Amino acid sequence: MAACTMSTPALAAAEKAADFPAPETVSLCGEWWFRTDPGSVGQEQRWYRTDELISAWHKVRVPHTWQVDPTFIDYRGVAWYQRTFVAPSEWQNSAVRIEFEAVFHTSAIWVNGELAGEHVRKGYTAFVLDITRLLRWGSSNTIAVRVDSAFNNSMVPRGRSSDWAHDGGIYRPVQLLITPKTFVERVELEASPDLASGDGKLTLTAYLRNTSSKLWMGRALFRIVDDETGLTVLTSPDTSNLTIKSGATQTPKFEAMLPKAKLWHFDHPNLYRLVFSIVSGQEAHQLTATFGVRKLETKGGRFYLNGECVRLMGVERMAGSNPEFGMAEPSGWITHDHDDLKHLNCIFTRVHWPQDKRVLDYCDRHGILMQTEIPAWGPDTFNGMGAEPDTDIMENGLEQLREMIARDRNHPSVVVWGLCNEIGGQNPPAYRFVKHMLEEAKRLDPNRLCSYASNSLGETPERDAAGLMDFIETNEYFGSWAPGPPVAVAKHLDDLHAAFPGKPVVISEYGYCACTEDRPEGDEHRIEILRTHDAAIRSRDFVAGAIFFCYNDYRTHVGDRGVGALKHRVHGVVDLYGAQKASYEVLRRESSPVESLSADNHLNAFQLQLKTRHDVPMYTLRGYKLRGIFYGEGDIPVEEQEVEFPEIVSGGDITVDLTFSQSDVPLHVKFDVLRPTGFSAYSRDWKP
Repeated sequence: MAACTMSTPALAAAEKAADFPAPETVSLCGEWWFRTDPGSVGQEQRWYRTDELISAWHKVRVPHTWQVDPTFIDYRGVAWYQRTFVAPSEWQNSAVRIEFEAVFHTSAIWVNGELAGEHVRKGYTAFVLDITRLLRWGSSNTIAVRVDSAFNNSMVPRGRSSDWAHDGGIYRPVQLLITPKTFVERVELEASPDLASGDGKLTLTAYLRNTSSKLWMGRALFRIVDDETGLTVLTSPDTSNLTIKSGATQTPKFEAMLPKAKLWHFDHPNLYRLVFSIVSGQEAHQLTATFGVRKLETKGGRFYLNGECVRLMGVERMAGSNPEFGMAEPSGWITHDHDDLKHLNCIFTRVHWPQDKRVLDYCDRHGILMQTEIPAWGPDTFNGMGAEPDTDIMENGLEQLREMIARDRNHPSVVVWGLCNEIGGQNPPAYRFVKHMLEEAKRLDPNRLCSYASNSLGETPERDAAGLMDFIETNEYFGSWAPGPPVAVAKHLDDLHAAFPGKPVVISEYGYCACTEDRPEGDEHRIEILRTHDAAIRSRDFVAGAIFFCYNDYRTHVGDRGVGALKHRVHGVVDLYGAQKASYEVLRRESSPVESLSADNHLNAFQLQLKTRHDVPMYTLRGYKLRGIFYGEGDIPVEEQEVEFPEIVSGGDITVDLTFSQSDVPLHVKFDVLRPTGFSAYSRDWKP
C-alpha cells in the first residue's frame, strides 16, 4: 500500500498521463427497433440474427419503457430491441464494452447473432459486457436485446409484492466504452475527514483489467483536482511497476492525505475529481471519478455530519411517476423534480430501489443526503419460507447489493445503504435475510451506515431486525394506513426509544394516502398529518430525522386511482405531472431550518430578524444570505438587494439590515433566505 505526498516528478508524470485521450464513450441511446414477444418464441426463432426481418418491429427511442405506450401498458413479459452501429477500423486494438445502466429486469444481449451475455433478475443495477471479440471492424454491427419484465418469484422485488411502477424495457442510458485492452475498470474511494487536522484521508482501490493476450507492465498515477477551481491539489508519487497477466484483474491500493480538505455538506457540496491513469510506454488509460470528503456517523443516539450534531428532514420521490415518461425519465425531468426537492428544503431522502446515476449526480452537486435501497419490499417477499430465506431470494438480494455498492459507493450524497422496506422484520426468514444483507454490506463498505425501513415495530420492537441496524427506521402512518391520533405517534416513538435507547430513530416514512374508501382524497388531511406528526417528532430529541412520503403521487401496478399509464396512488404534495397542491408549501415551511422571519420598515430601510429551529430540522446555517426584491407600481420588480448572514447556530436568532434606494412605498417586498447553493430555504412576502 503506497503513501502519497506532493511530488514534482509525479506531478509531471500525472499531467503527461492526463494528456492521453480519455476513454471514448459512444452513446447507443436514440432510435432502436422494438417488438413484443408474448409467446416467448423470439429466441427459438432467432430474432437476434443480423438478417432478421424487421417488418413486424417498430421504432422507439431508448431509454424506453413500453409501459407508457397505450398499446402495451398492461403487457408484462418478453420483448426485444435491436439496432445497428458501426465499429470503426481504428478500434481494432481496443477493448470495446457495452454498458447498460439498467434494464428491467432480465436481459440477454446478442452481437452479430452471438450471445454476449446476460443480466438476470436485477432490474435497477448497471452491467457491462465485453463485446470486442464479436465485432466486425469497419462495418455495421447488430445488437439485439431480449428483455423479460414478467413478475418473478425468484427475485426482489418478489412477484407482485412491491408498490411502484414495474416498467419493462431498456429504461436508462446505454453506451459503448472504448478503451485500451488494459484499462481501469473502476476505482473505489474512501474519503473521510480528520476533524482535528482538517485533512482528508483517502483510500483508493483500483480495479485494473488486462484483456489482451500479453503480459502488461506499467505503472499507475493519480491526481486530485478541486472541482470548483479546476486546480490540482494532490498528486501521487512515482509508483513501483505493476504487472498484470493476460486475462487477469489486479487491485492495487493507495493511501493519501488531502491537506485542508473542503468538506462535503448538503449546504456546501464541495467536490473533488480523481484522475487515475495507468501508463505503459505510449499507451495509457485514464478514468475520472467524482467524490467528496464527508462523514455521517451515529454517536450517543444522535447523527453527526462532519462532527456536527444534526437532525435531518426531507421527502421521498418515487421515480417513474410521470405518465409521459414512466421509468425512462429524461434528464430534464430528473432535474425538475430534484429542483423541487431542494425548494422543499429536502436535505435527506431515501428511495426504494437503486437510482439512475443522474439522480445521484444531482444530489452530489446540489446537496441531498441519500439512502439508496435494495428493492426488497413487503412481507410477501418471504411467504411460504421456513426459518431461512429461500436461496434464490437471498442470492438475488446479495447480488443486487453488491452491484449497487460497486457502482454508487463513490457518491458523497449516498450516506446510507438501505437493505429492504416493510418486510416483516420479526418473521424468521425476513430477519435472517436482513442479517445476511447487513453482514455483506459491512464487509464491502464498513464505514457507511446501514438501515432498513420497518413497519413491524408496533409490538415487541426489540425482536425486530431493525435492532441490528446502525439506527432505527420506522414507517409510521397513524391516521392513514394505521388507526390512531397524533398522540399515538409520540407513544410509538417513546416505545422505540425505550427498546433501543442508544440508537437514533428516523421516521423513514409518514404521510397520508387516499388509498381506501374510508380515506377520501383531501389535501387538508395531508396538511393535518404533516403539522401534527411534525409536532410529535420535534418533541422527541432522540429523533434524528424524518422523511415525508411522498413528494409525488406515484404510478404503481397496485394503484387505486386512474387507468392505464395513469394508474397510481394519491400520496404526494404534487400530482403525477408535478402540479403543486396546497400541502407543497406547508411541507416547504415545515422542512425549513428557519422558524420565522420578521420585518420592520423604516423608509425602505428594513430591519429583519431571523430565528432558526432548535429541533427538526437542526443544523448550523453557514454562508446563508438574505435577498430582498422591491416591487413597485404595477407589481414590477425594480430593485434587488442582498446581505450576508453570519453563522447562525440552531435555535439562534439574528438581526440584519437591508436598505433599498427607492423613495416610493413598495407594493410589496419578497424576502428569501438563500442557502449557499442558491436555493431558497424560507420566503416571506412583506406588504405595507
